[in-house]
Amino acid sequence: MPVLHNRISNLELKARMLAETEPRTTVSFYRYFTIDDPQMFRNKLYIQFDQLNIFGRVYVAKEGVNAQISVPKKHFSIFKDLLFTLDPDLDKVRLNIALEDDGKSFWVLRIKVRKRIVADGIDDDSFNPENVGEYLQAERVNQMVDDPDTLFVDMRNHYEYEVGHFKNAIEVPSDTFREQLPMVVNILQDRKEKNIVMYCTGGIRCEKASAYMQYNGFKNVFHVDGGIIEYARKAKEQGLPLKFIGKNFVFDERMGERVTDDVIAYCHQCGIPCDTHTNCKNEGCHVLFIQCPMCLAKFEGCCSENCCADLGMPHKEQRERRIKRGIGNILFNKANRLLRSTICLRVEEKTGRENK
Repeated sequence: MPVLHNRISNLELKARMLAETEPRTTVSFYRYFTIDDPQMFRNKLYIQFDQLNIFGRVYVAKEGVNAQISVPKKHFSIFKDLLFTLDPDLDKVRLNIALEDDGKSFWVLRIKVRKRIVADGIDDDSFNPENVGEYLQAERVNQMVDDPDTLFVDMRNHYEYEVGHFKNAIEVPSDTFREQLPMVVNILQDRKEKNIVMYCTGGIRCEKASAYMQYNGFKNVFHVDGGIIEYARKAKEQGLPLKFIGKNFVFDERMGERVTDDVIAYCHQCGIPCDTHTNCKNEGCHVLFIQCPMCLAKFEGCCSENCCADLGMPHKEQRERRIKRGIGNILFNKANRLLRSTICLRVEEKTGRENK
């Protein structure tokens, strides 16, 4: 029986990945379909992917599969053929190829069985995730962005919306998808006559959200086919104007793919325009936040002076000191954005006065 999980340290695996010279392609895909035995499917998938030296993160559930992976280019055609042999429902599944790719997105293969391929908090068995809204291709997306009877709804987390979004898109003020679903229904309850366009990174969240909206009585529901990744790719291929501005956040080592040159976010520490996400270098903190090059140097990659002061300590002591200070990953979440907005407004006012 082959080993069906990794047994090498993350540090060593990451070093091996960084030393690789073989080109790789970062790709994501998902499909909602019924998997009778998720554990058996997971094991079969792990064996096949491991043989092809594929890295990445894959979730398997009774409702389908969700994958973000890094595939050696020499094995890419084999990988595509493999998907159909795993299950006929994966035949011709849409593959979202990364917009920007240095081949260093993942360094280990992790495949997990979960209750859902995207956590939604829906417990009603009568809900059918396959009853989705109408798919929109890039050209139609652009037409609807400028339609006054259409509302674009961003079904991503606040830190994703913060660095890039469709023009005038509605942000659902929550930190998790499971909280967003009932919230967006309430927000749009009195606007059911409008066209509702849902979008997300690669399509998996907005597709389920469109099904949930229809389940709750909304009639004119659409979602962007393939999410931001596919929209940006097709718009560029077809020479269409890009209606998504800024950067598309991605959940791997890259933390973002630039769609347009617009920088619409701000450094969380000093307030200057910046859209580079990082994790605090203090292992006891590791909070995700936006940091400009100047603050990177000033705080040594940390989110605060306290975390910076703890850097030389053992990881266990870093965590203990972080806990004693009484702050965790809430530092840069939705509830604290008002403070950041105030900082950024002051920076803009100051810049405006200096430019007069």
